[in-house]
Amino acid sequence: MDEEYDVIVLGTGLKECILSGLLSVDGLKVLHMDRNDYYGGESASLNLIQLWKRFRGNDKPPAHLGSSRDYNVDMIPKFMMANGNLVRVLIHTDVTKYLYFKAVDGGYVFNKGKVHKVPATDMEALKSPLMGLFEKRRARKFFIYVQNYEDSDPKTHEGMDLTRVTTRELIAKYGLDDNTIDFIGHALALHRDDRYLNEPALDTVKRMKLYAESLARFQGGSPYIYPLYGLGELPQAFARLSAVYGGTYMLNKPECKVEFNEEGKVAGVTSEGETAKCKKVVCDPSYLPNKARKVGRVARAIAIMSHPIPSTDESHSVQVILPQKQLGRRSDMYLFCCSYTHNVAPKGKFIAFVSTEAETDHPESELKPGIDLLGPVDEIFFDIYDRYEPVNEPSLDNCFISTSYDATTHFESTVTDVLNMYTMITGKVVDLSVDLSAASAAEE
Repeated sequence: MDEEYDVIVLGTGLKECILSGLLSVDGLKVLHMDRNDYYGGESASLNLIQLWKRFRGNDKPPAHLGSSRDYNVDMIPKFMMANGNLVRVLIHTDVTKYLYFKAVDGGYVFNKGKVHKVPATDMEALKSPLMGLFEKRRARKFFIYVQNYEDSDPKTHEGMDLTRVTTRELIAKYGLDDNTIDFIGHALALHRDDRYLNEPALDTVKRMKLYAESLARFQGGSPYIYPLYGLGELPQAFARLSAVYGGTYMLNKPECKVEFNEEGKVAGVTSEGETAKCKKVVCDPSYLPNKARKVGRVARAIAIMSHPIPSTDESHSVQVILPQKQLGRRSDMYLFCCSYTHNVAPKGKFIAFVSTEAETDHPESELKPGIDLLGPVDEIFFDIYDRYEPVNEPSLDNCFISTSYDATTHFESTVTDVLNMYTMITGKVVDLSVDLSAASAAEE
């Protein structure tokens, strides 16, 4: 271990693994360590016995739930947008050759007490029970504008500069009501709050286009894909990739103390009395707690069920977004469900998650609107965890710290953090112009 590395990465969470892969592919010498004896850190994937140990102490899981190893329960479950940046990053590093993806059955939104499929195209808008007849026509016109919009072709802009026009102004031009705006902003553009309404509309239009293009890609009922056996496959795939490029992975390394020189810059990392020298450290906030601050908390429930979520057309994998306004909250709530069809549970079993940014100390009551949509559950676990973000200045100490995972059940915010960190570490931008067909969904 007494060697010198370009970068030492601490923690094998998803963000750290993606960065480690990107840096290895760039030809940097990377050492990747984790204090745990398993991959994934906060974003680990647990079998049934591990899940019970974490939430129920010494109790044993009941036999009727089936074999422990048939379960891969992701602690931070997030779907991937089929044409989104995470998939592009995975293709860029060629890690896709170690992964199999499967399309997710459905994307839904909670509106006026009911669950509806998210309409993503002008044709779907016309069929959607979310809107009345006249509103459907207005929404259809807006969807056609978005579908035809091209940055490089001013003819498609209809005289509006979307870098200046706010989303609120753009939507007003089409006369859409608050109800429609709510599902467009939160379930299609995947904004987490309503600040976007006063920001330039270009970002929202691009997000809507990404949703529609991702939806078209696998002709499924949603724009999302998910790896078979769950997200726990990702850190292991990146560990393999890293080995191909001469990187080193070490699990079960206690302490992992970051050492600094007299200028306050990173000098190396010490574990079990040995120090590996390095110029830069990449880690999650738990490895450098004095360089991070708490910014919020996520409340979540994990349920094991024997049926799909009701009103989702028997979908075996599904996301439901509950916009804040519908619940009288300050932040959206997310429902994620996956099942044996993605090999994350034994046949006939479904795993559902409900998550939101915590606004109280009572996750059970706070998550109730989402839990009420699940129907009967076999088992349910509640949890609340702190979210941290870095407060250090990386140019001064060469420490690059990721932000904790938020409550969203899709990857868009996670991958943004990774790409920004990559640019801070290397001064370069990841080339995301890749051939998207390299990540094909596993065929039935």
